[in-house]
Amino acid sequence: MQRGEPNPAPSRPLYTAEERIRRDATVWTLIQGLLAPVQFLVFLVSLGLVLRYLATGEGLGLANASVVLKTFTLYTIMITGCIWEKVVFGRYLFAPAFYWEDVFSMLVLALHTAYLAALGTGYLDARELMYLALAAYATYVINATQFIFKLRAARLDHARSLAARPAEMAA
Repeated sequence: MQRGEPNPAPSRPLYTAEERIRRDATVWTLIQGLLAPVQFLVFLVSLGLVLRYLATGEGLGLANASVVLKTFTLYTIMITGCIWEKVVFGRYLFAPAFYWEDVFSMLVLALHTAYLAALGTGYLDARELMYLALAAYATYVINATQFIFKLRAARLDHARSLAARPAEMAA
């Protein structure tokens, strides 16, 4: 921005006042808050088992079971996340506030589902399955990072709105 140019319009806050009230009132916020660290823990254990198999050739059954468990935890958090999004924003997916996170979530779901399909059909051999799991996990890490940044931005936005209130009341 150069001197003399007007300040750009402030971006829309992540939540309107009404959305924030709905977010804070719904049990789905708590459920999401509990499921996210559970899913991350399952991911870490599974990642270790997948890497162990790739490094040693041992533990294929455990590695496969862990990826299946990770996939079902992903499905659970996605379904409950859709319900949360409906309660807070009025739509099951692709609310403007979480549009790009939801778009990328579709890729995460597709890769995890492809793993299940390949495992069930025998389409890929064991090593190829593990590499597919790693691809799915890489997208999961990116998606989780998107959500962490979004939640941090929401906290900062809320703090800014609270700080602005005394100034608004004084005016």
